Amino acid sequence: MRTLWAGLLLLLAGCGALRGIEAPGGAAPPVEDARADSAEAARALAFYAKARQLPGPEIAREQESARRALARSRSDAARLRYAMLLTLPGAAAGDDARALELLEPVTRSADGGLRGLALLMTAFLQEQRRLEAGAQGLQQKLDALLSLERSMTGREGGAVPRKK
Repeated sequence: MRTLWAGLLLLLAGCGALRGIEAPGGAAPPVEDARADSAEAARALAFYAKARQLPGPEIAREQESARRALARSRSDAARLRYAMLLTLPGAAAGDDARALELLEPVTRSADGGLRGLALLMTAFLQEQRRLEAGAQGLQQKLDALLSLERSMTGREGGAVPRKK
């Protein structure tokens, strides 16, 4: 019976400790701001999903349109939209570097739901660059090994066999 009471007292003491975890000042976090931020990110992702379905010439037109929109308004949304178009499959190789340049101010911005998406895109693009550099290094090593193999087989084929 004593253990039952001791258990109940410990349980009640634990519940009292949880009250100290509440938000400071008893204020709840602003839910509306979070919803607006997530809606902005959702719109950006929906735009990217639609852009992936476009044929090559349409992508080029969208890129030009996004470039002009960015020149008019240097907003985070315009930067992100243009960067997304630059990273679509089939874009030029140098476009990833330009996309990283565009995303950098968005990743430093303190407000907006696009910051998280920009951070994710930046991490993805940096990882992709790292992997491409590694693949290029491996290809160079493979080419060197193939060249070495060719030179060795060339010597063996032209060599005169030795008598024992």
